[in-house]
Amino acid sequence: MQGRPTTRISLETIQIHELERLARQKRRGRSVAFRAQVILRCDGGLPDAKVARELRTTNYTVGVWRKRFLAQGIDGLFDEPRVGAPRRIGDDRIEEVVTKTLESTPQGATHWSTRQMARKLQLSQSSISRIWRAFGLKPHRSETFVLSKDPQLVAKVRDIVGLYLSPPANALVLCVDEKSQIQALSRSQPILPLRPGALERRTPDYFRHGTTSLFAALDIATGKVIGRCFPRHRSQEFRAFLELVEKSVPAGQEVHLVLDNYATHKTALVQRWLLKHPRYHLHFTPTHASWLNQVERWFGLLTQRQIKRGSHPKVAALIHAIEDFITTHNESPKPPRWQKTADEILAAISRFADQTVKVHS
Repeated sequence: MQGRPTTRISLETIQIHELERLARQKRRGRSVAFRAQVILRCDGGLPDAKVARELRTTNYTVGVWRKRFLAQGIDGLFDEPRVGAPRRIGDDRIEEVVTKTLESTPQGATHWSTRQMARKLQLSQSSISRIWRAFGLKPHRSETFVLSKDPQLVAKVRDIVGLYLSPPANALVLCVDEKSQIQALSRSQPILPLRPGALERRTPDYFRHGTTSLFAALDIATGKVIGRCFPRHRSQEFRAFLELVEKSVPAGQEVHLVLDNYATHKTALVQRWLLKHPRYHLHFTPTHASWLNQVERWFGLLTQRQIKRGSHPKVAALIHAIEDFITTHNESPKPPRWQKTADEILAAISRFADQTVKVHS
């Protein structure tokens, strides 16, 4: 005897691509990914029994999703939203939680915790957590900010961003800065290495063995870094670093240096050196806007990958570690990609400034 005839599924190219995409997204929804695999195998008239054997499921399950797909298409593979239990907390109580979180602080503390708010408003701690998540409230976290008061903010932003997005022809653009007072620290006890099931561990206390200051110049075209450590970070050391840059860059090219407003960069000693080397052009970032200098991001990588977790019993060991990082970086450099235009940056600053004024008005 023959069973009930199977309705044939013939997928279009667009449907195949969409089903393959859903089948790959197992972490987002395993049920939907499984159903997409069922329909893909049903394409071409395969019987339910054969599809069920391949996917280790039942004929009934394959038949259910075949019928659902034929009736509703790909949308039929998704579960309908469930109603769930009725909400116990009304809008007025939710408004009270949000208002109290934003406009008050608990006695004896600078910010609310979920348990303090729950005790104050006679709600459960989990209810407070859900309300805070729904409104994006995180009282336990804070950030720092500084608005630049530089009167030439607009002009400097346009100047430096213009160098990044459209560098001059036959010229080098170098982002220059110093990372001063890098401490050579050694732990009071040996570092316990990483093992299966155990993190790398180190003691919280350490010994100081002196400091060094790193001067670095990042070439935005190639991503390579010119760097040297000095015992101090005065104008004498900065001029010596400029001499190193002069020896390292090709002759005959204009050199544009992006710098911050540190006094070391503007002394008479540096000015005299610049007069003797007219191919150098200085571009100063606005005050409190070090994020415009792309070498700062490289300093962050240096700290994260080499300095923060290192243990250096003397300054020479720290300098060697920094030089090793620079050498390794320059073997396979990756040029930074600046994407924001000056107009986008200035518009974002303007919006943030307006919000700050409204908060304090």
